[in-house]
Amino acid sequence: MSSASADGNKRVLYAALAANLGIAIAKFVAAAVSGSSAMLTEGFHSIVDSLNQVLLLWGQKRSKRPPDDLHPLGYGRELYFWSFVVAILIFAIGAGLSIYEGVLHIIEPEHVDSVWLPYLVLAVSLALEGSSWALAVKEFAKTKGDVSWWTAIVRSKDPAAFVVLFEDSAAMAGLVIAGLGITASWLTGDPAWDGVASILIGIVLGGVAIVLARESKDLLIGERADPRLVEAVRASVDGLPEVTGVNEVVTIHMAPDAIFVAMSVDFEDRVSAGVVEKVIAEVEAKLKARWPAIATVYIKPQAKAAAGYAPMDMDPDRLGGG
Repeated sequence: MSSASADGNKRVLYAALAANLGIAIAKFVAAAVSGSSAMLTEGFHSIVDSLNQVLLLWGQKRSKRPPDDLHPLGYGRELYFWSFVVAILIFAIGAGLSIYEGVLHIIEPEHVDSVWLPYLVLAVSLALEGSSWALAVKEFAKTKGDVSWWTAIVRSKDPAAFVVLFEDSAAMAGLVIAGLGITASWLTGDPAWDGVASILIGIVLGGVAIVLARESKDLLIGERADPRLVEAVRASVDGLPEVTGVNEVVTIHMAPDAIFVAMSVDFEDRVSAGVVEKVIAEVEAKLKARWPAIATVYIKPQAKAAAGYAPMDMDPDRLGGG
């Protein structure tokens, strides 16, 4: 991830945080005046979203710490941990409170009064959420390439890029559902529709949380780099005159902009150990210069015949590299 991309993601997070804090206050005021369960649910939704943005900003800051003796490959994955926490919060607090409040409102109905205030708040909220969503879409589109949106989200290694996109999409869907629930309650005189809207908002948030948790879990466990980069790395080493072939290439994203690369390489038998060491050093420098996201390179000289019987040792305590 480039510096410009990182700055863009921070702008998205700050914009979403500012919008959600203002919207949350307006929603709670509207809920108190009108008695709308859906508006109260939306207020909780905005508070959870605000907390999520704070956690992602905190995760970004913590992930930039340099490597040390305890974490020799750095702290990049801490961002993935906090994105997983965000998914849990959306599910447990956002979806849980929404469904609870909706069920409670159906059991103990409360008529919605002063519907024009909720409508006004919903309209303003939709405009602010829409602005935040448009900024998130714009920043994500810069890195999406020519693949579909869903494929780009699945391939993305930066939670900040797609979490806000999902949150804002869910927020706008929630605002529409809340508006429909308030309208149905007002037209039919049955306040239960307001509670139904809260439950539907909870279901939307639960679905979003499950998707985000799955994507964050994969990143936290460790995802490989883009297959195109893997093949390009293999080709760049395989073409060297001192190399007979590349047996295996293993990559892991330690952070959105930090990739660990390990290779098993079969060198020509005629090449001396000193030349092998020199070639490895040159390959490391070349790979890092061509792909700045490659942070660490580990190259293991291994005969092609032996590679089929002895898998590459990936014990972190024994890995070297620059």
